[in-house]
Amino acid sequence: MSIASRLADLGVTLPDAPAPAANYVPFVQVGNTLYVSGQISNGPDGLVTGKLGADTDVEAGAAAAKLCAISLLAQVKAACGGDIERLVRVVKLTGFVNSTADFTDQPKVINGASDFLVEALGEAGRHARSAVSAAALPLGVAVEIEGIFEIK
Repeated sequence: MSIASRLADLGVTLPDAPAPAANYVPFVQVGNTLYVSGQISNGPDGLVTGKLGADTDVEAGAAAAKLCAISLLAQVKAACGGDIERLVRVVKLTGFVNSTADFTDQPKVINGASDFLVEALGEAGRHARSAVSAAALPLGVAVEIEGIFEIK
């Protein structure tokens, strides 16, 4: 089954790839490796903000991480000239969670992205990963995730 078909079965339509907000590019391709800049938790209703451990819970954080993963795939699609089927696999994610000093469930938050990518891509969605705390993130968002992908 194609990636586009799996996404459709999940009810996911990839948005247009978000434009960079500063002096950087959204992705860089080196050979068959694609490095995608950090994607913040932003969905159809706007930015998903909050600090985990203070005003946002793990479930809401995981939903925010899923939005980041959808934006990552949108960037991959853009990098591949609109052909998401060129995606071979997710190599690595680095997830940043806007959280209090005593919050320790960053991995559970980033699972929202990891679980979605495996659901959407199967084995090609399994990846290496880091999940770290951040005292603050741009625009007060709850989550930001960057990714490394293999493409053909």
